[in-house]
Amino acid sequence: MKTYSPRAKDIKREWWVIDAADRVLGRMAARAAHILMGKHKPMYAPHMDTGDYVVIVNAAKVRVTGRKAEQKIYYRHSGYPGGLKSPTFKELFSQNPVRVVELAVKGMLPHNSLGRAMFKKLKVYPGNEHRHQAQTSCCRPGAELFTPCHSDLGRREGEEGRGPEDKRNESEMLQKAR
Repeated sequence: MKTYSPRAKDIKREWWVIDAADRVLGRMAARAAHILMGKHKPMYAPHMDTGDYVVIVNAAKVRVTGRKAEQKIYYRHSGYPGGLKSPTFKELFSQNPVRVVELAVKGMLPHNSLGRAMFKKLKVYPGNEHRHQAQTSCCRPGAELFTPCHSDLGRREGEEGRGPEDKRNESEMLQKAR
């Protein structure tokens, strides 16, 4: 049996909308990066861009846990002597919440030309309005599909699976039958 390698013409790209309101920044960014890389697809190949487009709305309502708002620091340097800029999360978030979400997702993508191509498929907006209504009219809701263990990732809608809840129901039925 040969290893399957997807062709460029076989890749079908979908549009996903993730509502970032009251979501933890890192977890939401990890789900977005997962979709951008195409790891949710059976045809995933690490050497190809098989991912989908992701639109993140309500970026200004994202939250962080603990004391990250005061303690997390974003570093950048202009290249000139004394050109180090190091704003905290709170400072950068108040100026540009979109940039905070973009940096979180970008850090979870591959750090090469493939990752840069994947990053171009990410669209982030501070509010609920976005310019991709035509593409996302038949979109899939992004954040609701994924669970922490990705247990329902391979199932189709309406398909019964053998997840933990099914095993629990099965054991309850067996106990009732006795």
